[in-house]
Amino acid sequence: MSTVHEPTTTAGAVTAAVGLSVWPASTRERPHGDLAVGGVPLAELADRFGTPVYVLDEAEVRDRCRTYRDAFPDAEVLYAAKAFLCRAMAHWMDEEGLGLDVCSAGELELAVIAGFPPERIVLHGNAKSPRDLETALRLGVGRIVIDSPSEIARLAAAVGPHGHQKVMVRVVPGISAGGHEKIRTGTDDQKFGLSISDGYAAHAIARILGQPQLELTGLHCHLGSQITGVKPYLGAVRRMVGLMSRLHEQHGLVLPELDLGGGHGIAYRPGEQALDLTMLAGRVRAELREACATAGLPVPRLIIEPGRAIAGPAGIALYRVLSVKHTGEQVFVAVDGGMSDNPRPALYGVRYAPRLIGRRSTAAPARVTVVGRHCEAGDVLAADADLPADVRPGDLLAVPVAGAYHLSMASGYNLVGRPPVVAVRDGRARLLVRRESLEDVRRRDVGL
Repeated sequence: MSTVHEPTTTAGAVTAAVGLSVWPASTRERPHGDLAVGGVPLAELADRFGTPVYVLDEAEVRDRCRTYRDAFPDAEVLYAAKAFLCRAMAHWMDEEGLGLDVCSAGELELAVIAGFPPERIVLHGNAKSPRDLETALRLGVGRIVIDSPSEIARLAAAVGPHGHQKVMVRVVPGISAGGHEKIRTGTDDQKFGLSISDGYAAHAIARILGQPQLELTGLHCHLGSQITGVKPYLGAVRRMVGLMSRLHEQHGLVLPELDLGGGHGIAYRPGEQALDLTMLAGRVRAELREACATAGLPVPRLIIEPGRAIAGPAGIALYRVLSVKHTGEQVFVAVDGGMSDNPRPALYGVRYAPRLIGRRSTAAPARVTVVGRHCEAGDVLAADADLPADVRPGDLLAVPVAGAYHLSMASGYNLVGRPPVVAVRDGRARLLVRRESLEDVRRRDVGL
């Protein structure tokens, strides 16, 4: 899944390739300091669609889907729609043979409206609303992942005595992994899942087995996000198979599926580590075979749920510089977006590598802080960023690895409106999601 560009023979080209290592594979340098992605100049996109704007490289998305299918040929790969979802994205996932992992009726309905087969969709959520469950059953979702004991009776009642629904149980394996404490979900001190250690998972499974309209197909776990090492997944395999072995001893139960979730780490800046997908696939398969052989169980079908690793590196955010302010030794470069379209730096300290595009500068690099336009001191998009010392108002900045958890987590703060999303491929650009306008905001405000 590397996005490093083709080897070149000149030192300058090699340096450029290293600098573009976290950009989509289609990225090419153009005259006058611009970049083209998918054959389309980024400065041209900024002029045509305005800024801020998100650019999504369709070929990069599809290539990453195929890389997962090749690495896990016998597994079911579900795209985690929470990373970023629109109708085009759902369509691409369908064409590339992936399933979908959704977390709400909204995500589910959008996917089905786009033509995605509901039987290839899995519904997650630690607190599913009645509408979530009703929509899932009405549309015929493939599986529902039970996250709490109270969901069992609610779901069984909604299915009815003569209905049928495939379910999984989200289990907490007691493994800490992830790039930040706020995105670690495999331990007992967070809101997701049912613990192995205190017996809640086994108790919930026994209750499900008492509901004939619910078919338990497997166990699910998710360790966290931005995991760059293989070891946590191997530990999860051992603990999940251990639970499957106990369930077999107690109930004669043989579960055909094991979902290890996602959380596959990517590089946001050149030189950062990313999860080695080939190593992950090989070692997880070997660990699963060995653990099942020891337990005397057949090997279940593996399910994985990448989101960020598919969408993240395919996206670029474009901003226009509004002001440059020198305060003591600090230089603040303010742009026309910010935490309303990308709250991740404020939430858990994500670091990006913005780049000046649209003109070539000969100025030496300077350490600056790229900030947003919002009325919050924490509205920082990129701390300690290296930009040319002559960066000025009107310049364009491009932020790579912006395809996941940006627009999907965007807010209406300061009523500036959420940016559009533009897809590029083979020299053409098309609008996928239009810009949120002031008229959109006004039409929602119906009271006085």
